[in-house]
Amino acid sequence: MANVGGTPGEVRMQVEGNVALLTISSPEVRNGLTAEMGRQLAEHCETIDANKSIGAAIVRGDQGMFCSGADTRAWGANVDPASEEAYAGTSSVYGAFMRVGQLQVPTVAAVRGAAVGAGMNLFLATDLRVVATDARLLAGFLRIGIHPGGGFFTLVGRLAGREVAAALGLFSQEISGEEAVRLGLAWIAVPDDMVEERARELAEIAARDPELARHALASFRTELGPPPVSWSAALEMERGIQMWSQRRRQLRLEES
Repeated sequence: MANVGGTPGEVRMQVEGNVALLTISSPEVRNGLTAEMGRQLAEHCETIDANKSIGAAIVRGDQGMFCSGADTRAWGANVDPASEEAYAGTSSVYGAFMRVGQLQVPTVAAVRGAAVGAGMNLFLATDLRVVATDARLLAGFLRIGIHPGGGFFTLVGRLAGREVAAALGLFSQEISGEEAVRLGLAWIAVPDDMVEERARELAEIAARDPELARHALASFRTELGPPPVSWSAALEMERGIQMWSQRRRQLRLEES
């Protein structure tokens, strides 16, 4: 196991077997994100992509809370949100979410407690989501008088459609983990104390063969888009890599 970081107000990374765990940790503000934490998250993504022994990644929050969004302590009364510094800070956070969405390994979000505001964008950036049945999922941007950011409508709309995007983004509706599964925003809802275990079980399935996982993920994202490709194009796109995997499997069986 390799540990990076370890103090509050950081994004910690550790590697267990072939699975990387990314932990958002600033418990004093329910794991709210700062610009520096966004930069750390992006750096960890670079490390994961460079380590070809890693086959999957889990994104989670520290101490039973996923992410409360941006750390609003940086939003002082005298801070101009349109200033160059503030704009760069927002870019660091949202850019990190995009970097999670571009990881070369399959990603799983383990969502306990609450995912609020930008925290929802983070869990929506992953490939699969495991949520606590009683998790609280709330965009809440309009409730506090700001416009949604980070491509929120696009992320929700891709997964669950226009109606859900409107309910969450325009009307600030809060949903539970169970409702998220019903709406197509998450794969499975389990009791809170089982979330990380279930996320780990799923990640380990993909991570058994890191090279194959990376190829399969590339096909998954290319075929589904947006925009998605046609069935015939997907068939031809998959043919070569499937033949590679079959030949590879055959050689391994012959060697065993």
